[in-house]
Amino acid sequence: MVLLFVGISKEASADLTAFFGAHYTSYGLMKTQSKLKSNVDGIALSISFLGVGLEGEYSNSRMNQSAEIPSLRTGMVNLIGHTPTVGRLSFYGTVGGGLYRESLAEHQTTAFGVNVGGGIKVAIFGPIGVRLDYRKFSLGSKALESNRDRAYVGFNLIF
Repeated sequence: MVLLFVGISKEASADLTAFFGAHYTSYGLMKTQSKLKSNVDGIALSISFLGVGLEGEYSNSRMNQSAEIPSLRTGMVNLIGHTPTVGRLSFYGTVGGGLYRESLAEHQTTAFGVNVGGGIKVAIFGPIGVRLDYRKFSLGSKALESNRDRAYVGFNLIF
């Protein structure tokens, strides 16, 4: 049974993604009800075997002092699950946690946060692809804005 399982299993794979996008928050401009955004960029490395894997990521969004939007840096470790690749598409879901640092003027908080999200990876040519991702972050009561959304597009290198 083990030989059959190993014989039909997909090899382990890894990919590196450099991404850019936006964090969305309701904090800022005296806590308006509309969502405000700040630019975010980062990098993610994932390693998968049999459709399940681990991902480490770092992201950084900058403070917008005039709009009162805090900066947010995150370092997260996530469990990632992939669907089988269909054509050039692979869908995935992710859940994880790690450290974050939020800053605005005199305020600075470093604490533990969690995230959940998902997206799609699209193979373009050979090992090069594009990744579209959406995440919801829960940062806890110490943060100025405990809930943040992030959407990004990334350039993906599979190896």
